Amino acid sequence: MEPAMGMGIVALMGAAATVAGCSEDLESDMGSQSNPNSQVQLAAQVGYPHRIFNKAISGEPPSNAMYCAVGAGVAMVLMSESVMSASPLIAIAIGAFIAALLNGVFSATSYLGRSASQTRFNQYVYLDVLRNQILSLMGHAYITTFCIVGLSYVMWEQTLIGHPFPFPVIALIWGLCVGAIGSSTGDVHYGAEREFQDFKFGSGLNASDSGNITRFAEAGIRSSMDNAWFCSKFGGPVTGVAFGMVVFLDNWRSTAFSGWTAVVVGVVIVLVLVLYNRKVETYARKKYGPFPEYAGDIAA
Repeated sequence: MEPAMGMGIVALMGAAATVAGCSEDLESDMGSQSNPNSQVQLAAQVGYPHRIFNKAISGEPPSNAMYCAVGAGVAMVLMSESVMSASPLIAIAIGAFIAALLNGVFSATSYLGRSASQTRFNQYVYLDVLRNQILSLMGHAYITTFCIVGLSYVMWEQTLIGHPFPFPVIALIWGLCVGAIGSSTGDVHYGAEREFQDFKFGSGLNASDSGNITRFAEAGIRSSMDNAWFCSKFGGPVTGVAFGMVVFLDNWRSTAFSGWTAVVVGVVIVLVLVLYNRKVETYARKKYGPFPEYAGDIAA
């Protein structure tokens, strides 16, 4: 492969990963799937019934791994000569659609089961919440799966990168990765800044305050659509940038270098990012602090 073509493919994969990371985080925010998003499930039990969608049964990494692996598996079958020899683009689009349907089933059953089990705490099943948000969740899941399966195909295709792992396995690994990044990077800008607005930024959350969520938005009772509106301003994009950097920088070093040189370059990149992250953290603490060392200091 020509070096210019290789770097172009790497850039395209980074762009697809950026879109996937952003859509994955917004899907999780609307579904209240991950921690601290999953603290929503405790709200009714501590006296805060709400209208926020909640499908916190599994974390983002395993669920996104499932969607992406299913999408890649369907695409691989459709592309096989024994089935229909579909073009990669059509096969990936159909595979992502099947994964989005799976997301819809998972989301609906999770919300209904979670809410119905909390009726003793005055938590009701709101059919309008279910009806209005399922398609939005499926749409974001489709975008995430399409991008992840697409970049996985580029890695798997022998005429491009030619990774030795099977197509669905590559998609499963990247699905785990995007879910983990959404759960770590994106949650900071949702659980700490949107659902728990009554607490100081950076202060952490005392265990005794779990479930004490902010239930009112700018125009009435809060729904998960309000969360998506808020997170699309920063949390979603920063998650996309984080995942895009992982995909781009990892493939860039292996494309531009080879052997142990690529390993050394990878270590250098990680060290630079760690040091930069520390600089940003200390800057934020000096500018917006001081913060208590742990959440228990707030009560004191």
